[in-house]
Amino acid sequence: MAASSCFSSPASALAALCVLLLALAGAALGHRPSGGSALSSTFYDASCPSAYDVVRRVIQNARVSDPRIPASLIRLHFHDCFVTGCDGSLLLDDDLPAIQTEKRVPANNNSARGFPVVDDIKSALEEACPGIVSCADILALAAEISVELAGGPRWRVLLGRRDGTTTNVQSARNLPNFFDPLNVLQEKFRNVNLDDTDLVALQGAHTFGKVQCQFTQQNCTAGQSSGALENLDQVTPKVFDNKYYNNLLEGRAQLPSDQVMLSDPSAAATTAPIVHRFAGNQQDFFRNFAASMIKMGNISPLTGKDGEIRSNCRRVNKSY
Repeated sequence: MAASSCFSSPASALAALCVLLLALAGAALGHRPSGGSALSSTFYDASCPSAYDVVRRVIQNARVSDPRIPASLIRLHFHDCFVTGCDGSLLLDDDLPAIQTEKRVPANNNSARGFPVVDDIKSALEEACPGIVSCADILALAAEISVELAGGPRWRVLLGRRDGTTTNVQSARNLPNFFDPLNVLQEKFRNVNLDDTDLVALQGAHTFGKVQCQFTQQNCTAGQSSGALENLDQVTPKVFDNKYYNNLLEGRAQLPSDQVMLSDPSAAATTAPIVHRFAGNQQDFFRNFAASMIKMGNISPLTGKDGEIRSNCRRVNKSY
């Protein structure tokens, strides 16, 4: 069944089947789970059937007082998966000497946010089904729900990750950077088995949320502090849509690492055609974004008997 027919079909049953097939196809493209068990969209159907609804409810409540939360939560999932796989390591606080947090590396310090909301989700899930849902899976579910609530695509989240018991600060220092040139971004994505289409699609998450002005192409204007916030998409800043790519075509991307997908000399043969495609077809962007999120979520997850299910996302269980 062609992916294009999936997303154009008005039949809800067919659409649901198509999304599941897309999820399974996307999973096949990622790194194989290390614990010998495949991730599954039905992983919690028997053990915690309310998991999705619990996560959704907490995020809906949180965004009433903090409209930035959806964009912040998807960024947490991204920054978790790019550091030794999707294992919830980003959520760990310092617990020296064994655990040195990833939260203070340059890409996360005073930038990664939403941790209290993750705590609230974990508390609600522990009440609904104690010891069942991992913190790594919370991030995966929160990312999908955040995109959907902002008007973006839905996908069947593959679940069954377990939580890591270590951090990797050295790897976290090499997260994709707002000022990375295109070749460096491409290398960082290739290192986790993501290609140019994944790069352009996942950067599209910058279609909503805010960024500190010190990281923008224009930098801060006179009188602004370095931490002053600017909308990443100044056209539809709260909506998950394809306007981000039109901003790139007009040279108005906020982040240097976004604009290089068009401006870099090598972009014409690599990323630029994909930018043009997504700018002209929102459904094409949505379809590829969903597939790339599934693929990213399958980067080296801990499964089976590896890792643990943390009772507190900020601490490994052995600390208690």
